[in-house]
Amino acid sequence: MLAAQAQKELTHNEALVVIDALLGGCIEGVASDPGTVAAEQGRAWVVGPSPSGIWADRESHIAISTAGGWRFAPPLESMRIYDRADGGMRRFDGSEWLGAEAIADPAGGAVVDAEARIALTALLAALREFGLVAAT
Repeated sequence: MLAAQAQKELTHNEALVVIDALLGGCIEGVASDPGTVAAEQGRAWVVGPSPSGIWADRESHIAISTAGGWRFAPPLESMRIYDRADGGMRRFDGSEWLGAEAIADPAGGAVVDAEARIALTALLAALREFGLVAAT
């Protein structure tokens, strides 16, 4: 905000809308056409490749639906966000959003420790349940 700015509450409220969407840390999925998504206020999407319409030139941005229209937040490298459509986390590597890499359950090895294998399998199951590790 500027010192002599008129209607400072508008700038402030606009900032709160974007902050609210980003602090939630959740997107509905990835889309390239705003006409294919339900533009419910407060919902967010990652803008996919070859975006069209009002999303043109906003690839990889986070598009936030608000009462006043679409707002866009550019991603930062290493930013993470939960994707409801995939049920897992996404990470921005500086050029694109990547999904979580699958980690296989423990198998094989020269010496098998059954108790350690059971513990690792349980840990991986818990991480998958919370979307922190992709399912195999």
